[in-house]
Amino acid sequence: MSDSAAPSHDPDQLPKHTTPTWEVELLISGVAVFAMLQLPGWLDNQLFALLPRLSTDLAGVALPLYIYLKTAAVILAVTFALHLLLRAHWIALVGMHSVYPDGVLWEKLRMGPVQREIDQHRHGSAADSIERADNRATVVFAIGVMLATKLLIISLVVAVTFALVMAGLTLAGLRVDMFLVFSLCLATLILLLFGAHEIDRWFGARLREGGAARRGLAVIFRYSGLFGISYRSEVMSLLASHSNERRINRLILVVFAVLFTVVTFGLNSMKKPLQAGSYGLFPRSVDDSRTLRSNYYDDQRDPLHGPTTPFVQSAVIDGPYLRLTVPYQPQQDAPAIVHHCTAALALPEGDARGDALLECLVRLRAVSLDGKPLTTLHYDVGSDPRTRRPALQAMIDVRSLASGRHVLRVERAPGNDGATKGNNADMIVFWR
Repeated sequence: MSDSAAPSHDPDQLPKHTTPTWEVELLISGVAVFAMLQLPGWLDNQLFALLPRLSTDLAGVALPLYIYLKTAAVILAVTFALHLLLRAHWIALVGMHSVYPDGVLWEKLRMGPVQREIDQHRHGSAADSIERADNRATVVFAIGVMLATKLLIISLVVAVTFALVMAGLTLAGLRVDMFLVFSLCLATLILLLFGAHEIDRWFGARLREGGAARRGLAVIFRYSGLFGISYRSEVMSLLASHSNERRINRLILVVFAVLFTVVTFGLNSMKKPLQAGSYGLFPRSVDDSRTLRSNYYDDQRDPLHGPTTPFVQSAVIDGPYLRLTVPYQPQQDAPAIVHHCTAALALPEGDARGDALLECLVRLRAVSLDGKPLTTLHYDVGSDPRTRRPALQAMIDVRSLASGRHVLRVERAPGNDGATKGNNADMIVFWR
């Protein structure tokens, strides 16, 4: 018997078992892959633009939603890119089979009998190799789209549920921790779906027909399927019923765990870029008076990704005035105002209340120059033109300063994270 078998079909035609959706898959992947590769970065930019505007509670809600959405975006980007590679591999096999219809001539290859036996068994016939490559690409496409879609729908359902619950609590006059409510909404949804699946699996046969428990399970399964968040989607059911179900479940859990970890680590690296790298031995000043941070200078800072801190126009001041801008930070300044500006908050809405709050902020964000408090500092209400966020602004006369190095100290709002770690002020170094 010859090692090379005759082709089982016309080598100039696609195999008869070719997935009928391969053209649509290629079209979707080819069109969407570039957009999906841009989507994670776009989500990063939206998060960094949004976080400084939010209170601590709302920021705690935005972060989990961001992680879910970015994980879905990464899954889609990886899926479409991997699918294109797998389809390219399939096309290469089809093309090579057309060029060499008699398949691999194993007797002409320089290899031993053991390796030949293993390789022949692994590759099989040309038609089998082509079909495996075709099926592999389709399965990867289906799994990726299924996982991303499920994450997106869960994010949407949790967000809508959270909004409805918070609206009800607000109308009832109750003040609660938003992050706690959001976490409970997410945990309830996941436990409801998983719990219903397990109860039906282990005890469903014992439940009385028409009973409350059986009807409750039916409602959960019916509406979770209607909204596309059921424990078993059609794609998942097909995969689980034609392969090892436990292996599929473990694979999905590993994929989610790895991607959630990568997205979280990436977010932390973007927020604190100096921690991503081997900088452990690099010297750091205790009081920051010898640290030149780019976010302290308007001509150097990254207004989108950089931390929200006070800043001046440049490290070298040529003009007669130093323009100090202190952005308002809801997560730090709002709690300080609530605790330290009670008299101003007690005033009725109007100019008097606004002036009183401004004077209170002047005390909370006091400024000193070269160790001397600027008691005559005059803050005005303004905004950061590059981020369109509200800020305090002050013009400091520096005409009398000697040439050389100077340090501007801007106090942080009492009780914020930086103050609890001993760094209770921003130290801005500049030169005349």
